[in-house]
Amino acid sequence: MKAEHGRRYFLCAMAALWSVGASAQEALPTIEVGAAAKHAAMQVAAPAPTPAATASAPQPFADPANPFERELLPKEGANIYALDRAAIEALPQGDQTPLEKVLLQTPGVSQDSAASGNLHIRNEHANVRYRVDGILLPDGVSGFSQLMETSFASSMSLVTGALPAQYGLRTSALVDIVSRAPPTTPGGSVTLYGGSHGTGQTAFDYGAKIGQWEVFAAGRLVMNSLGIENPTSSYEAIHDRTRQGRFFGFLSYAVDDATKLSFITGTSVANYQIPNNPGQPPQFTAFGIGYFDSGKLNENQVERSYYNVVALTHAGGDIDTQLSYFSRYSELHFVPDEVGDLVFNGVSSDIYRSSFVNGLQGDGAYRIGGGHTLRAGFTASGENTQTVNSSIIEPLDVNGNPIDAPFGVSDRNSKLGWLTGIYAQDEWKITDLLTLNSGLRFDQMWQFVDANQLSPRVSVVYKPANETAFHIGYARYFTPPQQALAVPTNLALYNNTTQQPSVPLSSPVRPERANYIDTGVTQKLTKELEVGVDAYFKRARNLIDDGQFGQALVLTAFNYDRAYNTGVEFKSVYQSGDFRAYGNLAWGRQRATKVISNQFLFGADEFPYIATNYIYTDHAQTWTGSAGASYRWLGTLVSADLIYGGGLRSGFANTDHVAPYTQVNLGLSREFSTPWGKPVTLRFDVVNLLDYPYAIRGGSGIGVFAPQYAPRRGFFAGLKQEF
Repeated sequence: MKAEHGRRYFLCAMAALWSVGASAQEALPTIEVGAAAKHAAMQVAAPAPTPAATASAPQPFADPANPFERELLPKEGANIYALDRAAIEALPQGDQTPLEKVLLQTPGVSQDSAASGNLHIRNEHANVRYRVDGILLPDGVSGFSQLMETSFASSMSLVTGALPAQYGLRTSALVDIVSRAPPTTPGGSVTLYGGSHGTGQTAFDYGAKIGQWEVFAAGRLVMNSLGIENPTSSYEAIHDRTRQGRFFGFLSYAVDDATKLSFITGTSVANYQIPNNPGQPPQFTAFGIGYFDSGKLNENQVERSYYNVVALTHAGGDIDTQLSYFSRYSELHFVPDEVGDLVFNGVSSDIYRSSFVNGLQGDGAYRIGGGHTLRAGFTASGENTQTVNSSIIEPLDVNGNPIDAPFGVSDRNSKLGWLTGIYAQDEWKITDLLTLNSGLRFDQMWQFVDANQLSPRVSVVYKPANETAFHIGYARYFTPPQQALAVPTNLALYNNTTQQPSVPLSSPVRPERANYIDTGVTQKLTKELEVGVDAYFKRARNLIDDGQFGQALVLTAFNYDRAYNTGVEFKSVYQSGDFRAYGNLAWGRQRATKVISNQFLFGADEFPYIATNYIYTDHAQTWTGSAGASYRWLGTLVSADLIYGGGLRSGFANTDHVAPYTQVNLGLSREFSTPWGKPVTLRFDVVNLLDYPYAIRGGSGIGVFAPQYAPRRGFFAGLKQEF
């Protein structure tokens, strides 16, 4: 069929999808399938990099022809927005860009503060799963730190929509990362990077391939004054130094041409100072002290996380299999300013959380002929969580006034919980133009609540023309809360104290259950330009949300009884020679009603209002956009990107929102040859070029404790030496 016909199909479909989205308040992600995959493959090979939507998913072991990814871990019918290695390196800051900042350049991903999870995908709070080289990483304790290190990624894909049956539990998005393949000749690089806000970074990577062995390692040490967002619009925050270290290692052994044994390990250790907001009025008297300079508070947080994966993969003949063992340990410790926190908040909480997860994952694919590929698999994990909330509080007199007689209480909890899941699915290529993927998934949880669900999944992909791909899919989702965030609270400890809740209810956090519909189309309009439009609609029961309720920068989960999430996403990418550009725009809406768990977190005025009204969730943002371009001129790479946000929610019951904002970043890099034969790369970057002091959070809204402002303009320079 001619390309003109394909464009006509696309324009009609785009108009229909926009109409459906506007009337039903639905949203649309980006689908990268079929003919678009050919275009993506060309983009991956292109030497001039900039983030762009590509159609193909990254391949494990950096082998585009590897049947493992194609057959064992497909994403048929889902939306895939892929960034290859060149695209990541072309971002302003390149490899120094934190992973969450890379994801902000993909459709429907909105920025948030570190205390609220850094980012949201399609207006969901968290519910994101990370996969490295085909292995799903288990949940840990939520904190500020990003476990993943950008420099070790060969490519990454953001996968959203109606996911196939093999993807469960965390379903708002899958961040699929493929580690870098080692070079044919052993070698690596060392990088020094630094600049504004007291920033200093050192990083290294090394890879080698020797016989049947492959090894790759990457690490980074970071120090700056940008650990957590500034609570004021000033250029530098008070008391905000951070020290962070991350490491990633990959080792594999090729048993034979079809079998590989792999080992993945990673570590993240981070120390944070909690920034201060000067000039705050004291609210209590503690230990005889009625005045305290809020600019001299000394709160700190330490986070540690370690994970290990061993996987045996076989890809050959008509059967592909993978069996893996995974483990993850993570901990978080918030240390308060004992006197200062009491003076300002009436409570000083020392909070410790830890999580230790061990599990097995198995996947298999069998091609039975007739266009059918059968897939099945399982996952099973056990998680032991430990939580200790040690608080110093004050009693109340008969009139409800605080008495300066602080005393301590301790709320401890330990839980061994289990998650299991099995799935079966059939991918049926009915014709060369039409593919049906259907399956069933069953998940069971034994945690603070025991529950299960049988979840059907089905999607259809139709390619009426070589450069056109339609898809539509339905998924039933089952999402358990993160066990460490769903720990029950002993409210009796806080009766007649400064921490006595106004709503004395603490129902357990329940798993979320949702129906999800996703549909969209991509079209290559010209040789250089590809565009897409997608929509989604989600109806949920027991919607899971998290928030920071109190001065300790830790999250606590709760449920809304009912919710819906809808939106529309547009994407485009243009590439011509050494010039590449992309643009994404998303409209979305998530609203919910009636809090049904951990009700004590809410005030006496908000709780009844939410019970009778649909409100915006605090992380919902109506408009989200990103764009960027890069051009390689005479060996110098010039790049720019921007993000736009319509503003997260604020005010009573999230009825308001913070002001819209735009942040622009610039980058300049060039590689120079050296007499010793190993190139040196110099780079210069400007972050927040316009120095716009915009607020990510305004300090009000559900689960928002303090204002958080984006970093002011910064200038950074780096040197990378290969060896």
